[in-house]
Amino acid sequence: MDESPRVRRVRPGAPALPPRPATDGTRGRILLAGLGLFAEHGYHGTSIRDIAAEAAVQSASLYAHFPSKEAILAELVLAGHEEHHTSLVTALLDSGTDPRERLAALVRAHVRAHTDYPMLAVVANNEMHALSPAAAAPAAAVRRRSEALLAEVLAMGHQQGVFDVVHLEATAAAIGGMGIRVASWYPAPGVGLNPSQLADVYASLALRMAGARQP
Repeated sequence: MDESPRVRRVRPGAPALPPRPATDGTRGRILLAGLGLFAEHGYHGTSIRDIAAEAAVQSASLYAHFPSKEAILAELVLAGHEEHHTSLVTALLDSGTDPRERLAALVRAHVRAHTDYPMLAVVANNEMHALSPAAAAPAAAVRRRSEALLAEVLAMGHQQGVFDVVHLEATAAAIGGMGIRVASWYPAPGVGLNPSQLADVYASLALRMAGARQP
């Protein structure tokens, strides 16, 4: 689990949540309120009254949409993992068969998921531990599928002699972890990279970590 600092703001122009039917109306305001508070104060530092006040609803109205504070967090964590997984799958479908191209496409999508929705990424990664096993199970299943995509690409490249991977599992964890932390520090003064350029840099770093051979 990533233990990076909490995000207190969203990159100018970046949406807080991906477009989803569940983000409309009062329910959407509650999710947005919970997202901002969880990102800044953490799950345990946020009360249901805090969320209701931030969403400008009465507690009774909030409970009509969510049975508990945990249910709000669970939906946000699942939304973050689903958005991330969808972006990874799309990137792979749009890439070629060369493992180097597939790894680069996967890492670009991984980074962009964390630059495009930084608050959601931080909450989905940092606050998932606050959920009960049952509440976290749907998101955990999605996370395992996402991790499997990276592991499969690395294993394929290794088997084909395209990658010289020192340790498959450790390399996969390192590549995944460095992308996760992007949500907590980007943008930063002096970096001078837009999200696409940053994703390209991380793709290059991942290829080096995988020991990619020149085509």
